[in-house]
Amino acid sequence: MDADIIVIGASPAGLMAARNACEKGVDVLLLERKKEIGNPPHPANSFFKGMLDRCGEKADASYVVHHLKGMKIISPEGHEVIVETPGYSIDKTKFDRFYAEKAAKIGVDIRTGIEAKDIWREGKEFAVSTSAGRFRSKLVIISDGINSKMASLLGLKTMKYPEDIAWGTELDIRASGLGKPEMFEYYVGNHAPGWKTTYAPRGGNNAAIGAYVRRCGKDATPYLDAWVERFKKLKGLEEIEVVRKLSGGDPIVTIPGEYIRDGIMVVGGAAGQSGIGYAMRAGQICGDVAADAVKKGEVSKSVLSEYRKTWEKEFRAEHYVGRIGLETLRKMTDREIDEMAEIFENEDLSFIHGSAFEQAMQVFTFMLKKKPSAMLRYGAFLRNK
Repeated sequence: MDADIIVIGASPAGLMAARNACEKGVDVLLLERKKEIGNPPHPANSFFKGMLDRCGEKADASYVVHHLKGMKIISPEGHEVIVETPGYSIDKTKFDRFYAEKAAKIGVDIRTGIEAKDIWREGKEFAVSTSAGRFRSKLVIISDGINSKMASLLGLKTMKYPEDIAWGTELDIRASGLGKPEMFEYYVGNHAPGWKTTYAPRGGNNAAIGAYVRRCGKDATPYLDAWVERFKKLKGLEEIEVVRKLSGGDPIVTIPGEYIRDGIMVVGGAAGQSGIGYAMRAGQICGDVAADAVKKGEVSKSVLSEYRKTWEKEFRAEHYVGRIGLETLRKMTDREIDEMAEIFENEDLSFIHGSAFEQAMQVFTFMLKKKPSAMLRYGAFLRNK
């Protein structure tokens, strides 16, 4: 064998799975299709401290380009819901390389420029066919992104609602002072069906703007083009310099489906696990369970299901609450979104804390006290749309 465990894909989740497994004393080989880790990057350039806290990691100055104080959620008519929570704009390439270096220092054998092409079982081992030849291991962890080729080849339906992937297109832009604000801005409404348009200050003159939509096809460019023109008017800009354009998908409300099989584990975006910090935590769980199984000499689905049990205990409720929230948003009219935003505008929301499920309950309670009729808006979730 070439390793006890082969990890396919150097996503944040894959890197954490490889690192944790290696820390437990098993040999780990990580294969990455890109010639350089993190290049080109995925259009995910911001996260909030609470997300990284979930996997016990701290933001590192090497990849942080701008510190944020929180976010503004802005309705179609401009009502602002302000949530103060520390966050970071990051250089995603440096972020990925930071964790790749940490994994390599622990002992993970990372090989880049190698594309996995097929996978099959040979007795008690697995063979992975790649552009650099065939590799063998006792167990394989698949972390090759939202359009997982390897999971598809194995017939795994890793997402319950794959049609709800949020496809996005994002621009890195420059204009005088554009990166100085300290609040991330989400704009919700039917100009971005199913999700949002964004403005992420990145320090100095740098920023990123993007459009993310659901059930509108994979190309979000038309929504981004309209957002660019609206953004320039909102910020009083005649022109902006476009530095780079990136596209990608976010499985934010797809809900993980089948992601474990005898000797096979899927993690991160490939498994419908959304959010950088959350996916990294899933990677930690996956790596720990994988290493324990290999050391016991038993990699059956029943043994590996400890990964699912632990993940569901920590994240199942949050993913389902998130799905209800975003599906409700997708089905609401702009007027309903404005009425909802008005309830929270200028309110102190510091009372909202805990898990996503706990936060949702706190929000519901607040709305019930503030404006009971607004609760009817959540009936939008039941609309056939």
